[in-house]
Amino acid sequence: MCISQLEGQRVALWGWGREGKAAWRALRARGFDAELTVFCTAEETEAVLATGDARLRAEQLRASTEASAERLPAFDVVIKSPGISPYAPEARAAAANGTRFFGGTALWFAEHAAANTGAHPQSRTLCVTGTKGKSTTTALLAHLLRAGGHRTALCGNIGLPLLELLDVDAAQAPEFWAIELSSYQTRDVAVSGARPDIAIVTNVFPEHLDWHGGEARYVEDKLALLTQAKPRIAILNRADPTLAALELPDSRIVWYGHADGWHLREDTIFRGDTPVFDTADVPLPGRHNRGNLCAALAAIEALGLDAPVFAPHASTFRPLPHRLQALGERDGALYVNDSISTTPHATLAALDCFRDRRVALLVGGHDRGVDWSGFAEAMRGRAPVAIATMGQNGPRIHALLAPLAEEGRFVLTAASDLAEAMAQARAALGADGGVVLLSPGAPSFGAYRDYTERGRHFAALAGFDPQAIATIPGLGIG
Repeated sequence: MCISQLEGQRVALWGWGREGKAAWRALRARGFDAELTVFCTAEETEAVLATGDARLRAEQLRASTEASAERLPAFDVVIKSPGISPYAPEARAAAANGTRFFGGTALWFAEHAAANTGAHPQSRTLCVTGTKGKSTTTALLAHLLRAGGHRTALCGNIGLPLLELLDVDAAQAPEFWAIELSSYQTRDVAVSGARPDIAIVTNVFPEHLDWHGGEARYVEDKLALLTQAKPRIAILNRADPTLAALELPDSRIVWYGHADGWHLREDTIFRGDTPVFDTADVPLPGRHNRGNLCAALAAIEALGLDAPVFAPHASTFRPLPHRLQALGERDGALYVNDSISTTPHATLAALDCFRDRRVALLVGGHDRGVDWSGFAEAMRGRAPVAIATMGQNGPRIHALLAPLAEEGRFVLTAASDLAEAMAQARAALGADGGVVLLSPGAPSFGAYRDYTERGRHFAALAGFDPQAIATIPGLGIG
């Protein structure tokens, strides 16, 4: 739905974070001047009312803390922030009464599709999602395209809402849009009616089950980028069983991660049987991240570009913060910030990167009901020196691991918070040192606003500048 189609509709915004503010600015910039209600927290009410300043009455901006099954149906359209689930009882009740819910991503894609038929028909959308690896893959894609001389936007869930780049000057318009999408946003692309030029999916395994209401719906929502948005080209990881089983009659599928396509053998990236690039010196920790490079190169090739020429530019890529980020050493211990890790699968991948080091691992956070039994089973064969559990699901993880710790496989401790977990980890490493690895395998909600705040706190507790480690390079158009 384009913004012009909202004329005459009763519209509300739900959420007043960065996405909500971007939606408000986009509506006003495109001439939607009817009354807007913003559903927000009590703490945000004052900020909403102050937004209009002297123009408040003209802007007709209203704040409400009552996003309820009684209030929401009063609106034809609710533009919600990504973190708000459309499966919440109040949202489902409103939808049953005819209220339509979508996010800023849907607005941007609808507007972009309309504009792309005119001044900039060459501007192409490259969407990236996946349970893990989507941020790194999106950033790699933008980095390689820019290094190859192509003006490219890096935006979306990675840290820059699409609506903040809605009205780009013609002289600044990118040739390519590298867009990261979370599972909260993938359906929005389909809702917009726009077809992405390319969609990359790195992998699919359970995450965000509380938001989606279960694993089946999570998978369905994640794959909506493929099954409902119907990209012209789908770049898929053949090694992922869920993706390998897909049939997409409306898209051309390009597989990576197998012997016929782009794949990794030891440290070398191959295209089929042809060696292309030695990744030994590329600043991408872990084989899974080098697999993400294969995804980016497969997409570049699908664009009709000479991907092997782009591959060496990976050596100048700057890794993203909070993703296996080596902060530095203190008193003989290397501190590694992997706060982005929100599944046990991601934690296992992090441990694999340091399999030859002495590691003290910090795990636990918000409990979304994810099964940790597979993680516990893996600890029989590749356990670190020590594991400190923390957070809401810490006791549940601790109970699974306790029998293995009693067998002497590793030191197991329980902490009340991150600071205590770090102290326990450092003590367990002792004078021999090693790696203190924050790879919690769970979200940060409750103790922290998000994973970035958790990562910054980890850095500060370890004695590093929390702001200096948090910048995402390359956001925007370049």
